[in-house]
Amino acid sequence: MAKGLTYLKKDDQVEVIAGKDKGRVGKILRIFPDKDKALVERINMIKRHTKGNEMNQQGQIVNREAPIHISNLQLICPECTKTGRIGKKVLEDGTKVRFCKSCGESIESK
Repeated sequence: MAKGLTYLKKDDQVEVIAGKDKGRVGKILRIFPDKDKALVERINMIKRHTKGNEMNQQGQIVNREAPIHISNLQLICPECTKTGRIGKKVLEDGTKVRFCKSCGESIESK
């Protein structure tokens, strides 16, 4: 996939199709188009060791999400609730929309 081109958007429901979290579903929190990665809630969790500061806070280990490559994600259609390929088309009024190739319905981010 070319750099910066993505069919996914923030708040889309996606399923992981490859990697350690294969089969898990989550919502996209943030997209990094320059790296072709996305941050998905509760997917690809890592442990970060944070350093304590002078204000009486101790150092701790924090669990957080790490970005995952968008080629490992597949969009879940909100109409037919299946994962599948999506396409783009231009409507008569000139607006561009994404659509599910299996059911043909338009996909809008809720």
